[in-house]
Amino acid sequence: MRAGRSRDGGIAFAIVIVLVALNLRAFLTSSSPLLEPIRIATGIGFHAVALLTVLPMFAMGGTSLFGAAVGQRIGARGGVGLGLAAIALACASRYVTGGAAALLWSAALAGAGVGLVQALMPGVVKQAYPARIGVMTGLYSAAIMGGGGLGAMASPWVAHAFGGAQPDWHAGLSIWSLLAVFALLYWLNMRRMEFTADAPRQGLSWLRCFASRRAWLLAGCFGLINGGYTSLVAWLPHFYAQQGWTAQQGGSVLALMTAAQVVSALAMPAIARSRGRDLRPWLVLTLAAQLAGFCALTFDAPAPAVAIAVVLGFGLGGAFSLCIVLALDHLPDPAQAGALAGFMQGVGFMIAALAPFVAGWVREHTGGFTLAWAYLAAVAVALLPLMLRFDPRRYAASTAGLFDVRGALPGAPSLAALDGAATRKV
Repeated sequence: MRAGRSRDGGIAFAIVIVLVALNLRAFLTSSSPLLEPIRIATGIGFHAVALLTVLPMFAMGGTSLFGAAVGQRIGARGGVGLGLAAIALACASRYVTGGAAALLWSAALAGAGVGLVQALMPGVVKQAYPARIGVMTGLYSAAIMGGGGLGAMASPWVAHAFGGAQPDWHAGLSIWSLLAVFALLYWLNMRRMEFTADAPRQGLSWLRCFASRRAWLLAGCFGLINGGYTSLVAWLPHFYAQQGWTAQQGGSVLALMTAAQVVSALAMPAIARSRGRDLRPWLVLTLAAQLAGFCALTFDAPAPAVAIAVVLGFGLGGAFSLCIVLALDHLPDPAQAGALAGFMQGVGFMIAALAPFVAGWVREHTGGFTLAWAYLAAVAVALLPLMLRFDPRRYAASTAGLFDVRGALPGAPSLAALDGAATRKV
């Protein structure tokens, strides 16, 4: 089956997309519920422990920027495979990691692998499923969030299963190497799937995005939105631990939040696409949910933790997947759209990496997270007017000259054509 010639990549390829995506957050969320035993064993402080989230996020961002270039040299199949191998190696090394430095290096290596995968997968999904971009991007995003939920819930359980009264955090963190290896083998076994993105093409350099105001707007919004996610991944279980909750209970709340993210990430693009190409009302809805959740945490609202987690998960998961669709919608060619999405994620994740670091600084100097939650609520308010700028009628004008049209794929269908509108020149 050739993705470039088929309107549907098939069920088998959808399964492998899910397997790959499950590996992109599990290593990140697995450390948060095990924060206390990790701190006791390594002596790492609250300010420095934020680096377990900050370093991989920066690595994700930096590698995402170069991911498109890597894909053009070794192909999407080789690039994603290399990213999965890096994740597997990083997670496996945590079984023998003894100190804080080695643990942080493993986080950075895993983040680099994730960045490489994330730079290439949106373009691959768009190429394999051009007529189902909303549904398949939702599935891909939901699987990412689902992997985060697995990491938060399963890692404490594995740690207790191997360590008993003294949780074996090494086992809890390293178990995810098995999932990465399985996904890698499955991915490499898809030999008949040919990606047109594998061929080097002119006009696809992500460096052009640095001169695009629209690319920077997408990256800024994506980064600020994901700052809420990275902060909650890093600190939500510890926030509840301050209230006397166990690591398993804190991890369960984080897993519940990611479960809500899965549902929202899967449903929101499909619902939004069924109503047309204008994603702005749905982006505003997800930001409103984030605002409600962070306000509840800030003012210690008398609401159950599970309700707050579900509201936040709905807002964060829906916004993440809608942002991916938003970037892909701007350009009809999958390789060009993938390069733009890679830039958005690359710069965006480096912006998002700052949020948990700030939250850790607040925790260390104030003893709590109230100011951190208030800051994230303010970010949601600031993003609301920015969402209104993403008028689909302005996509072509906002990306004019971004890529050389000679880089377009021969015969690649435009999104306008797929949506039943008149084909327009980009």
